[in-house]
Amino acid sequence: MSVILGIGVDIVHVRRIRHWLSVDGLVDRFFHEDEIAASRSRGGAAALSLAARFAAKEAFGKALGTGLTGLRLRDILVVNNFNGKPDIVLFGSALERYRSVGGLSLHLSLTHESDNAVAFVVIEGG
Repeated sequence: MSVILGIGVDIVHVRRIRHWLSVDGLVDRFFHEDEIAASRSRGGAAALSLAARFAAKEAFGKALGTGLTGLRLRDILVVNNFNGKPDIVLFGSALERYRSVGGLSLHLSLTHESDNAVAFVVIEGG
């Protein structure tokens, strides 16, 4: 039987990410290279895509109950499957923290409008 270990939600203003895109190297500090490449392939929607992914990272930290302290944000990769469903792939520090709280499965939902992106994360364990 699985139980919900944590939930997290976050909202990000897209203009914040537009600013980050204008500063050399800034997005590289917060995003996995695959996220950056995927967002750039979306042309004018790059900032919106990255805003949703950053909201997912923040929501993941909230679902952990520990926040993002001690986590490398590039260790949290937000991807879309062949149907477009978003998912989180964890590496390094993020994977270690997830395992330490007993995480067995992750659920992610993303939504956005022109100005804001929202993410909701649920962590389940046994």
